Amino acid sequence: MLDAPTLDQLRVLIAAAEAGSFSAAGRRLSRAQSLVSQTVATLEAQLGVQLFDRSKKYPLLTGAGQALLIEAKAVVDRMDGFKARAKSIADGMEPELSAVIDVMYPMSGLTKAVGYFKQTYPATPLLLFVEALGAVMQTVLDGRARIGVIGSLPSIPDDVRSEHLIDVPMTTVVAPGHPLARMRGVVAKAALMKHVQLTLTDRSALSEGHSFGVMSPLIWRLADLGAKLEFLKAGFGWGHMPLPMVQDCLGRKSLVRIRVEGLSIHTALPMYAVYRKDDPPGPAGRAFIEKLRSRPV
Repeated sequence: MLDAPTLDQLRVLIAAAEAGSFSAAGRRLSRAQSLVSQTVATLEAQLGVQLFDRSKKYPLLTGAGQALLIEAKAVVDRMDGFKARAKSIADGMEPELSAVIDVMYPMSGLTKAVGYFKQTYPATPLLLFVEALGAVMQTVLDGRARIGVIGSLPSIPDDVRSEHLIDVPMTTVVAPGHPLARMRGVVAKAALMKHVQLTLTDRSALSEGHSFGVMSPLIWRLADLGAKLEFLKAGFGWGHMPLPMVQDCLGRKSLVRIRVEGLSIHTALPMYAVYRKDDPPGPAGRAFIEKLRSRPV
C-alpha cells in the first residue's frame, strides 16, 4: 500500500524543483543538502516514481516529476488556504457571510459593498438574499441571514439591534400617458384614489396587515420591485419608487414624477442594518455593514 506523502515532502519537492538544485533548496528551507536529497529519495520510493534525473550536474525533473509537481503545488496551496481559513475562524472571522437586502436599497451601493467584500475577504463565501418589507426581518430572525438591510417596518423586535445606514430618496411616478401625468401642480389625494396604486407586498407575516404609503383603495400588490417598475412603465398604475432605481427612466421620459398632496418632494426612506443581539456580525460582516453605510454613487 502506498504511504501517503507528507506536506513536508511536497514542500521539499517544490523547493528543489524551483531552486534548481538540492543545495539551493536546502538553503531556502534552512536544511542540509543531504536531508533534502534524502527526503526526495524517500518520496520517490513511496510513489514508485523517479522525480529527478540525477545524471547531470544538477538534478532535472523527469516527465513524471513535472506532472506531479503541478499536483504537489495544488495540494500545498489548498492546505495553506485551509490553515489560513481555520486561523481566521479561530480569530473570529465568519466561515460564511449571509445577508438579506431590502429591494429598496440602491443596487449601486450594494455592488460597491460586495466588490469590496470580494477583494478584502476572498476566502469567505457570500450568501445573499433580496427580499421586501417584513421578509427581510424574518430572514434574520430565522437565522438564515446574519445581517439584514431593511427599510419600512413598523417596529424592530427587542432581540434585534439596528444601525442606521443611509436614507434612500423616494419619488412618486407614473407613465407619461397615465391620466395623473397630465395634471398640473400638486395632485390631490382625491385624484389619486381614483387610480390603481401599485404597492409592494411580501411573503412574511411580520408586515401582514400593514400599509406602507398606501393612498388609494384601488391596489395591486406585487412581490417584486422589478415587476412593479415594469407595470408603472406600462401605465397600469402609479406608485412610490426609490429614486436611484427610476433615475434612468425619468431621464428617458418612460416615467414622469408627480407631486402628491401631503408628501414632501424630499421624502426619503431610512435604511438600517439589523442583526440578532445573540449573533452579532464578525469582522467580515462588520466591514460589509460599514461599506453599506457609504453613500451610493
